Amino acid sequence: MAESLQIRRIREIPSPEEFASQIEQKNVPAVFSGCAKEWKAFTKWNVSNGGLDYLQELVGSSIVEAMLSRSAPVFYGDIRAHERVPLPFSTFIGYCKDLLQCEDGGQDSISQLRKHEPTGVSTQQGDFAMGEESPKQIYLAQVSIVNTENVEKSQLECLGDDIETPAFLENKILASINLWMNNAKSRSSTHYDPHHNLLCIISGCKQVVLWPPSACPFLYPLPVYGESSNHSAIPLENTNFSLYPRAKSIDEYSRKVTLHAGDALFIPEGWFHQVDSEDLTIAVNFWWQSNMISGMPEHMDAYYLRRILKRLTDKEMDRMLSLTSTSKVNHMIGASGQSSNENAGCCDEDFNLNHQEVGGKEKLEPGFSLRELEPHELRSLHELISLVHEQINCQPANNIATYQSVFKEEAVKKLDKANLHNLEDDPIANIVWNLEPHVFQIVFLTMAHNFPRTLEAFVLHALSPVGVEVLTRKFEQMDQRITPDERSQFYQKFYSVFDNQFSAMDALLNGKESFACQAFNNVLVQYLGVNLDGPKPSLQ
Repeated sequence: MAESLQIRRIREIPSPEEFASQIEQKNVPAVFSGCAKEWKAFTKWNVSNGGLDYLQELVGSSIVEAMLSRSAPVFYGDIRAHERVPLPFSTFIGYCKDLLQCEDGGQDSISQLRKHEPTGVSTQQGDFAMGEESPKQIYLAQVSIVNTENVEKSQLECLGDDIETPAFLENKILASINLWMNNAKSRSSTHYDPHHNLLCIISGCKQVVLWPPSACPFLYPLPVYGESSNHSAIPLENTNFSLYPRAKSIDEYSRKVTLHAGDALFIPEGWFHQVDSEDLTIAVNFWWQSNMISGMPEHMDAYYLRRILKRLTDKEMDRMLSLTSTSKVNHMIGASGQSSNENAGCCDEDFNLNHQEVGGKEKLEPGFSLRELEPHELRSLHELISLVHEQINCQPANNIATYQSVFKEEAVKKLDKANLHNLEDDPIANIVWNLEPHVFQIVFLTMAHNFPRTLEAFVLHALSPVGVEVLTRKFEQMDQRITPDERSQFYQKFYSVFDNQFSAMDALLNGKESFACQAFNNVLVQYLGVNLDGPKPSLQ
């Protein structure tokens, strides 16, 4: 992970200005040690010092919404994996007290917990019947203390006097303040929030694992159009790497922090995080909108979306070309310099490695004789010509006229070139990718002068989408190293081999667009969880 994304631990509480400019603006998590130690809640809610009795007396039997999950101790945020059930706050406190008593006195936890079995609790599936482990399947998650967006959702407003908004948030417009309380060890699923978040630990201990938004592809986000789009699809227990192969890299991007009572963690919007809580942990969090989101005019949404998708697509195209480019290249030139390809002699001028001019043909054009090529240049030229003939299944011709018609009428390919988008799978693209700009210029000028029909077939029939992308990127590299006159001469000669130069340009543009389209599809899968090859949601 880049040094700029390292999580800092800050011991002196910053001013609002320092927080805004030095921490919030960087959009990187930070730990504030002892941030909540001056709160009334830090003393009064302390579980080991009568805090449960205080909370029970303060809140009483008020009904709160609790998260019920039968996958506990793992609580998945996917709306299909849990339910929200009404529960008397005093009943939950009773669970917590009994767990403390069981730990201290070694009593049977199940029999103790069943004393506080709630009655009349209804779920979407009907009445909730308490099972043996059900108290441990309850988690007070995101129970609202203050909700500026919906006052009616503030279920624990009476707790507000015991907490203090940190001074560095005094200029923020808070969306909500929430209570998080678990009676047994619990683990939340991996997700991100659409708000900035300050998580403050009042009692107990939490370990938080965080990933930057750039690690999204490795976390398999649920589809962007779904109800739980901010959650990862990867199960936290026994991950199947055959289903989630990119997940093997998630540890490389993760950062872990341990939070003790009094500590606070700034979790910027968009950062994935997964939280492990110890027994009887109490926390409060503050949510507020970032300046970027709050200052984004709605009429600009479409523009920003296109810019972001374009940038991610460009990065994905670079990634697709960063694979090992020589691992799968089958070199066809042996130590003797002879070709192992049976069609290697099928070239415009009966090309062979001994540079013999046959058939009474006069000397090749000065400056582009095969004899003048360096061994590595000659080898690359020969490999490309051999692969072109192999890809279009060309057979040797008796004369040039017959040979020209072979390329135009036989388009039988041994590989489905139109669907080749990976560099490591395409030997032609590999050879071109590994050519230095100067060598690239010499090889293709030599091919244009001496084997024009081969060059035509190379562009029109043998290039895959990744091959076209590689070729055009090599054009750009070469252009940066030669003079304008040399550039003009190169392209004039290159395109002169085509009977229809527009068809050549179309082939190159179509290939580049196909490669970019595949990169775009990869972005949709990796960042948005949208698979265009899978079932499509209704557009109506």
